[in-house]
Amino acid sequence: MSGWPERSRSELALVAVTILWGATFVVVKNAIEQASTLVFLAMRFSLASAALLLMFRRRLRWQGHLRWISLQGGLLAGLCLMLGYFFQTLGLRYTTPSKSAFVTGLTTVLVPFLSALVYRRAPHLSEGIGVVVATAGLALLTHPGGRFNSFAIGYGDALTLCCAVAFACHILVLGRWSPVSSFELLSVTQILVTAFLALAVCGWAEPVKLVWSPQLVSGVVITGLLATAVAFTVQTWAQRYTTPTRAALIFALEPVSAAVTAFFAAGDVLAGRALLGAALILAGVLIVELKPVGASRHLLE
Repeated sequence: MSGWPERSRSELALVAVTILWGATFVVVKNAIEQASTLVFLAMRFSLASAALLLMFRRRLRWQGHLRWISLQGGLLAGLCLMLGYFFQTLGLRYTTPSKSAFVTGLTTVLVPFLSALVYRRAPHLSEGIGVVVATAGLALLTHPGGRFNSFAIGYGDALTLCCAVAFACHILVLGRWSPVSSFELLSVTQILVTAFLALAVCGWAEPVKLVWSPQLVSGVVITGLLATAVAFTVQTWAQRYTTPTRAALIFALEPVSAAVTAFFAAGDVLAGRALLGAALILAGVLIVELKPVGASRHLLE
């Protein structure tokens, strides 16, 4: 594997991280039954921060302008992470792990549109078609009624949709700052910022709940060490060698991993219209990323 190109190695690492993230939806769902949203996030990201500071204690040195660039990117990335995980974790209280994962998967659809907005270019035709297909899938997945008299979306699903926007911004921030930053410092900073924000607001933004249990402890350890400290360090390193849209395409595997895990771990099954909606969301993601319609101007190259 050492002889593989950096892009291949980095994208394979992103696949592993994505599968890990998908597998943690059930873990988080169980853990937040014992703790309020911000308390859980504060514990998760504080543990991750401590692990990263220990891991990189000898490498976090003064690096001139590179240090300031890394800190700038870390501040922005941390803000996006905080918003994304707050909305996703809160949303999980009111929806199922499988639904949460597929709605979060809309992150991939949003990345090229936000990129088009930032870089002031018109969206590709395939991106428009993909959004329409994914939106139809969202309606099928989340509509609570038997008929489409109006487009309604559950409270938990709406919160999760907000998280998808924040995570799309996070991908773009890393795509912008990872190639020009110290990935160690960028990783530590974004996690520290998220932990600080969660700690700063957890006392007044919502009622504090904390009941120690094996589910909560295992949830904090698994998500804090594996799904945060290790996973985001790998993501930050990997996005130095690939594009934001290639990374977003790989992240489309997350809801599939989550659905499989939720089925075996909790018996969470998407059936009928919800299953069709999930399939349409994935189809929309693939249309956005693979650009099968119109002249190719994709960023996969």
